[in-house]
Amino acid sequence: MTEMGNVVPLIHTATAIAAVVFLILKAKVNPALALVLGAIYLGIVCGLGAERTLELVNQGFGDLLAKVGLLIVLGVLLGTLLSALGALEKLMALLLRILGPRFLPYSFAVLLGTGLQFIFTDVLLVMTAPLARSLGVRIGPGGAARIAVAMAVGLEVGVTLSVPGVGTLALAGLLEVPLGVMLLYGFPLATVTITLTLLLFSALIKRGFWKPERDESPAAPEETAPSAQALTNPAQARGSLCPPPLALSLSPLLLAMAMIATGAFSAVAEWRSPLVGFLSDPVAGLLAGVILACLIARRHLPKGTVGDAFGQGYRLSGQFLVLRGVGGSLAAVMGAVGLGGIVEGTVASSTWAPLLLVWLIAAALHLAIGSVITSAITAAGILAPVAPSLDVQPVLVALAAGAGSLFAIHATSNTFWMLQALLGQTTRGALKTVTMSVSAASVIALGLIQAVSLMS
Repeated sequence: MTEMGNVVPLIHTATAIAAVVFLILKAKVNPALALVLGAIYLGIVCGLGAERTLELVNQGFGDLLAKVGLLIVLGVLLGTLLSALGALEKLMALLLRILGPRFLPYSFAVLLGTGLQFIFTDVLLVMTAPLARSLGVRIGPGGAARIAVAMAVGLEVGVTLSVPGVGTLALAGLLEVPLGVMLLYGFPLATVTITLTLLLFSALIKRGFWKPERDESPAAPEETAPSAQALTNPAQARGSLCPPPLALSLSPLLLAMAMIATGAFSAVAEWRSPLVGFLSDPVAGLLAGVILACLIARRHLPKGTVGDAFGQGYRLSGQFLVLRGVGGSLAAVMGAVGLGGIVEGTVASSTWAPLLLVWLIAAALHLAIGSVITSAITAAGILAPVAPSLDVQPVLVALAAGAGSLFAIHATSNTFWMLQALLGQTTRGALKTVTMSVSAASVIALGLIQAVSLMS
């Protein structure tokens, strides 16, 4: 492709993305509709034709949901059931007793970014924000800032680096990385990235980086913390028949994680078995977790709780499926207009740092689109035809794309405003605890991925 041929798709892509951002922010168009319109515009102006463009929009939507759709539904259902069982509140109360306030932000953030990713981001954010705000007061000076950083970094890093984060599932599917391998690499990467980022910001907060009078907003009466009863015995606070203990409440989540992890370890040990392959499939793991959670809830919670949880889960999963699917539509059209070839040529001429280029592509897409998950999916769609030509493991390409998509979360992100409002921060404070902290995590993750690449 000539240099001029390279420029035209880039100009049209930039225009399409700018139009999507304008439609969402200024015209208040629903994000799903704006992404579809952007994909159609891009395909037509780049010469694909109306019929071929619509085929790609449908194909991209269906291909992505075929890979991750059922996982999303099962994950949301498991999350709503765990919420009904009060598992998270009881776990936080236990960690506070064992670790004390000093180490609570670290354990809280790592949990958000790893095991609790079975509860999808928006659900997890709404569930944990009131609890996090009450815990911030108990941590001591700078506690509100430290818990806010813990929430932002834990939630966002988990989305794109840790199985079963929605972005991680999409990256693994589009780049054909086995989920077991993604879990084996992503889990420690997410844990170390979260810990290092929190250490960095804890040091900054001690040195006056956080100004409560300017960075925190006063608590409104309706934003009061959960009652002590809800913190220590949430099942009883909900009117449970017989509150399940913590181990029982968490057992569905632990079962799902153990089954999926079995596949990763069996792959490393090169142990092939149809039974192991079936049991370690993420769908089987999540389904087993949902079934176990239903059995526990039916025994310990009031009649009708399981039905209510499923109803809430269906409503939430519908929103997730539509938004993730249209992200796949945009990625498919971007790949068809030649962006993959442009990226491949760029990477081929700069093989000294392929993972850095992958990170930069994802970061640029996130700066333009404003959505972590959509930019990760779009980057993966562009990189999919290029990945085999890179002299690095596909799992590292996927993780580099995930890390890049975390860079510079800003005002176009719904998560930014939710964290700002739910945690009682001013916009200035949110720029510190969300934009700056997650961007630092993005860079730290890239450094760790590069180090792993050099050792492999």
